[in-house]
Amino acid sequence: MECNFDTTPVKKLVLQLGVPAMLAQLFNILYSIVDRIYIGHMASGAEIALASIGICSPAFTAITGFASLVGVGGAAMMSISLGEKNHDAAQRSMNNSVLLLIICSVIVTTALLLFKRPFLYLLGCSDTMYQTANIYFTIYSLGTGAMLCGTGLNRFIMGQGYARKGMMSVVIGALLNIALDPVFIYILDMGVAGAALATVISQLGVLIYVLVVLNHRSMPIHIGFGQYSGAVCLKILSIGSMSLFIIVLDNLLIILLNIMLRKYGGSLGDRYISYAAVVQSVMVVAICPAEGLTSGCSTLFSYYYGSVRRSRIVDSFRYVLIYTGLYLGVLMLAILAVPEVFVRLFLNNPSSVAQTAVFVRRYCIGFAFVAIQFAFVDGFTAMGMVREAIPISFFRKSLYVIAILLLPRFLPLEYIFYACPISDGVGSMFTLAIYFLILKKRLATVMLQHSECK
Repeated sequence: MECNFDTTPVKKLVLQLGVPAMLAQLFNILYSIVDRIYIGHMASGAEIALASIGICSPAFTAITGFASLVGVGGAAMMSISLGEKNHDAAQRSMNNSVLLLIICSVIVTTALLLFKRPFLYLLGCSDTMYQTANIYFTIYSLGTGAMLCGTGLNRFIMGQGYARKGMMSVVIGALLNIALDPVFIYILDMGVAGAALATVISQLGVLIYVLVVLNHRSMPIHIGFGQYSGAVCLKILSIGSMSLFIIVLDNLLIILLNIMLRKYGGSLGDRYISYAAVVQSVMVVAICPAEGLTSGCSTLFSYYYGSVRRSRIVDSFRYVLIYTGLYLGVLMLAILAVPEVFVRLFLNNPSSVAQTAVFVRRYCIGFAFVAIQFAFVDGFTAMGMVREAIPISFFRKSLYVIAILLLPRFLPLEYIFYACPISDGVGSMFTLAIYFLILKKRLATVMLQHSECK
């Protein structure tokens, strides 16, 4: 391992694991963000093209949920087994996860291609957008298998303590996408088709790298086949279901936002959806690295759960929360101060930049509180305590839905962008209260039970 989990101070381990994962997540979002930046600066048709990519984005982000379903669940089981010093169980988790990723790839790719038209209209596509969105959606869907397997298996690199190697897989994919996008979009004049093709090729590059690393002799657990078990597969899916739930629900919320903007936006519906795509892009740039930090530290929670080190689990919660909160707090202040700087990454038109900057400022107020949500949801999920993690995540999402549905009924449509700070602030305070009142005691009980079972 790159890190010694047994002797290194937790404060240092959180940085050693979290920072590379944080950087990896930052590079990971470049897949979609870079596409939007290049598309948004096309000489003609940029607004419709940008809106079309924004429409497709929730579907493809949801696909990563299936990679997390298997990757998070399988890697958590592997890390717990490594904490228990049970190498055979760790290898069994890897083998069954490989099988599940292959099955998911086939099913998801087939579903996307067979039902792409109803999917697109469900996502909020209009007749004006359909031709462009269809091109992007079709090509991107063909890379689903590479993306699912590459992203899912990368969790097993990080789950064995190789944070820097896990980060490099994402860096390679992002750099390939950055290099190929202008070639396909501008030089070959392929537009959105070029953006999608560049992403698919980049995903293949990531998969190749991950396969090479996981088969290297230095890795404790390699890619393997056999030892298949229905019970192991169900356990993997049970633990990973939390990550799938969060990702799919987050994207359903984006779809709901687009639907409400179209419903109440009238003839300006497409324009509002285009602005919302930029708002979401800014949020992704800000939030996803923080998610990377907390998910990168999931290995700590899993390992210490397996080795029954409750004090180290509590320290992990503390330092993950501190570092994530500091990052989000500084970035939130920067976005509130100069939102135009972030918006200009995606838009050129001065009036569009000014209007979108207002929406970005409203949407980002208070997102530093999300650090609380990320730390506790990811931590409990990594320890297999999914039943404890689901309610605190679901409460925050429910607040967002209620705000999205009610705000346009009583206020001008522009105020719909306050739904995010409402759910972030109230939801995170709820999470903190539940932890101290209920979950802290529950953690002590579960750790005692696990210790008795060893």
